[in-house]
Amino acid sequence: MSERIFKMRLSCDYKEPDNTVASQQVELFKGNQWTEFELDTGTAGFLIFVYAVLSCQQMHLRLGCKDRGLQLASAAGAIKIATTEDWHISTLQVSFAAVLTSGEASEEDVETVIQRMKNCPVSRNLTFAPQAETTLEIRLS
Repeated sequence: MSERIFKMRLSCDYKEPDNTVASQQVELFKGNQWTEFELDTGTAGFLIFVYAVLSCQQMHLRLGCKDRGLQLASAAGAIKIATTEDWHISTLQVSFAAVLTSGEASEEDVETVIQRMKNCPVSRNLTFAPQAETTLEIRLS
């Protein structure tokens, strides 16, 4: 059976005091290159699903950081979803690298934010993915 691979990435800048998104760019890996992802009425349903997972993760990253008193400057995230030929998800990989304007995130902060990301409503419904991984790196600018 042939595997289907979907990759998307986003980059965000945030503003104080509550990690509100100031700007965001989303790209889709298509035809061996990254292209701007534009969500509209012609967007394929599965790509909307991939974007929903990535967007939900980003939202819970920024809210989790806000709850921990971590002010974000920016974040870059990526998602890879692999499916079987008949569209069953076999792999879900999400990774984010976040940059703070000040302060330092403890290991406990990072684990708490990852747990929050894993508990976003979209992710909670993906517990059937045999290979699921969420990673997060937080550093000072």
